[in-house]
Amino acid sequence: QVPFVESGGGLVQPGGSLRLSCAASGTIFSICAIAWYRQAPGKQREMVVGISRSGTTNYAASVEGRFTISRDNAKRTVYLQMNRLKPEDTAVYYCNDQLRPGSWGQGTQVTVSS
Repeated sequence: QVPFVESGGGLVQPGGSLRLSCAASGTIFSICAIAWYRQAPGKQREMVVGISRSGTTNYAASVEGRFTISRDNAKRTVYLQMNRLKPEDTAVYYCNDQLRPGSWGQGTQVTVSS
């Protein structure tokens, strides 16, 4: 069914922090570079940051220095630590295969507002 399950979203004030989690199936997690994506209403879905199986990362300029991606291979989970959040970070956040995204999960809503 759904290969990636996102969680951890919520409402946070500007400047605050939030940590998202992405639980993946074992087979997909073991072979894929995984990325966090986000989509705001009326905006195109964009990749926020990706991480390879070996741990190599690449960040979008809009989040570099504020967001940190990591993965726990034993737990088959990818995390996104978001710091110094801005209102423009408000979006539904998804995780998926970085190279060939498959089915999209429900995502998790992140709302940054005062």
